[in-house]
Amino acid sequence: MSDLIQTVLIYALPVIFAITLHEAAHGYAALRLGDNTAWVLGRVTLNPFPHIDLVGTILLPLLLYFSTSGAFLFGYAKPVPVRFDRLRHPKRDMVWVALAGPGANLLQALLWGVLFYVLSGSGITERFFIEMCKAGMLTNVVMFAFNLFPLPPLDGGRILVGLLPWRQAVLVSKVEPWGFFIVMALVLTGLISAWWMQPLMGATFELLKFTLSPLAAFLR
Repeated sequence: MSDLIQTVLIYALPVIFAITLHEAAHGYAALRLGDNTAWVLGRVTLNPFPHIDLVGTILLPLLLYFSTSGAFLFGYAKPVPVRFDRLRHPKRDMVWVALAGPGANLLQALLWGVLFYVLSGSGITERFFIEMCKAGMLTNVVMFAFNLFPLPPLDGGRILVGLLPWRQAVLVSKVEPWGFFIVMALVLTGLISAWWMQPLMGATFELLKFTLSPLAAFLR
């Protein structure tokens, strides 16, 4: 139990910011592309509190973590409202709004990696901070890969809808009411992990390693 509590404390900050900044990025992209709905509601902010959903951001991840001993973790923030009809080019701009969330996670993973190398290079060996940096990288890479899965209502599904011709886009968009349940079924059966998460996460970590290699060499 003490190990679980310590792990929760290590992951708490990275998880909260990974989820909430993901949503804020959607709102910011929508604002730049013509829809100020999220801005008016105060959702385009780096403050995590307006994005936190009591159940999805706090209670559900904690319940899943403790009940599965860390084997399965899932959470969500309050979805940022986007009026796609207000975007200047709705179908095209939908892609950029959807990409903003995973893009924010990829950037956070990179920043946690920078902090990891800076702390290590400065001779700081405090386990809590080092493990938090690792948790920050892992959490954001997981969110980056998971949200790019090409099925609505995930970001990857919205990107796919925006890229497909109209007829095919309409067909894919009709999956959205059942998309969450399909994704959860794929998660529980392990298919999404084996066929999507592991390959994409591996490639993402290799990209981060390559990007951070000059900093690692400089601080070595």
